[in-house]
Amino acid sequence: MFKDRRLIIATKHHKEHVIAPLLEQELGVKCFIDETFDTDTLGTFSGEVQREQDPLSTARLKCLKAMECNNCDLGVASEGSFGPHPSLFFASADDEFLIFIDKKNDLEIVVRELSTETNFNGKAISSENELMAFADLIKFPSHALILKPSKENIEDMVKGITDFQDLKTAFQDIIEKHGEIYAETDMRAMFNPSRMAVIEAAAKKLVAKIKSSCPKCKTPGFGVTDTKTGLPCDLCGMPTASIKALVYQCKKCAYTLEKAPPHGKTTEDPTYCDFCNP
Repeated sequence: MFKDRRLIIATKHHKEHVIAPLLEQELGVKCFIDETFDTDTLGTFSGEVQREQDPLSTARLKCLKAMECNNCDLGVASEGSFGPHPSLFFASADDEFLIFIDKKNDLEIVVRELSTETNFNGKAISSENELMAFADLIKFPSHALILKPSKENIEDMVKGITDFQDLKTAFQDIIEKHGEIYAETDMRAMFNPSRMAVIEAAAKKLVAKIKSSCPKCKTPGFGVTDTKTGLPCDLCGMPTASIKALVYQCKKCAYTLEKAPPHGKTTEDPTYCDFCNP
């Protein structure tokens, strides 16, 4: 279905470095990028352009625009968000969506990778020593920094700093002009190896989903769309909130299949039972 077809990766931040090798090896496609396609027009992490849509909608729009501009019917795009983890308190998370669109075969396949492996951080800085401590915390210089007068003020902002002397120079320039400074991690993929690794994990997940075909109609992208809870308690046999089945559904023919989750458990520990341990 995909062998020898051209596939555009909609990125200006070098994401093709981790996405293209996987897609080319596993699907036989020929990946390319358009260096004139500016994904920053749809939003930037540093505040110049606010993202108007949710991450998945933005990834879809990014992909479709790149495909249209390059007269290509096969494309991939990703979009990330950073902030507090939805369930792990006090932990930051990198939430990446990766979308694969095939107009020729009317396919859209989406995966999501949520990871705590991120250096996402920001802090108001009052001295050069404090700046150096923050830089060490966020894995500088392998991970770049952004300096600006304040969290909301992007005037005289310096992005993509990966050198100690450049960091000190930018600090002095901004502090002399504005009297205050805010440092934050540069979350663009080519300046953030931690994020690039999460995107690579998402790309592996995407390949696996593309290669998972519907048992009935053989359409690619047969994946989990829902879960069913009710794994019985090992002690009393009552249903718990733990997952007992994964629900797979084909987006083409709507064929549905239930499978046991990969943890292989048939019962749940009474610790997690609302009846044994209310």
